Amino acid sequence: MRFYIATDHAGYALKEFTKDYVREKGHEIIDLGPDSADRVDYPGFAKKCANAVVADRGSFGILICGTGIGISISANKVVGVRAGLCHDAYTAWATRAHNDANILCFGERVVGKGVVESMIDAFIDTEFEGGRHAGRIAKIEGCSLGADLN
Repeated sequence: MRFYIATDHAGYALKEFTKDYVREKGHEIIDLGPDSADRVDYPGFAKKCANAVVADRGSFGILICGTGIGISISANKVVGVRAGLCHDAYTAWATRAHNDANILCFGERVVGKGVVESMIDAFIDTEFEGGRHAGRIAKIEGCSLGADLN
């Protein structure tokens, strides 16, 4: 699998650990910045990662900020992105199995390295279940395009 990763300054310290872990699992990871822990705003980095994931069909993304909230909200503004804010292995599993998420988001101030490992494992090892969830995903996509969801 190919992963794109981006952070803001509040997620920067956990980025190298995350990149190394993804590589250890045998996957490619492309760092989209930032290149230092100097203060930056997350929306631009979220957009950069989200656009890369949408353009590179079948790829995934990882976004990290202080809580994961702002960066996930920003990423979800890009049509075709389903960025899931996760706090543990269960939420990482659920965001893939039920929501077909293509970007894993978390907060450096919220989770530790062991939790990051378990979330990445769950995210990588889980396939979208389809079935009853497929219709919901279609509605999410329709939301992005202004469709009536009833």
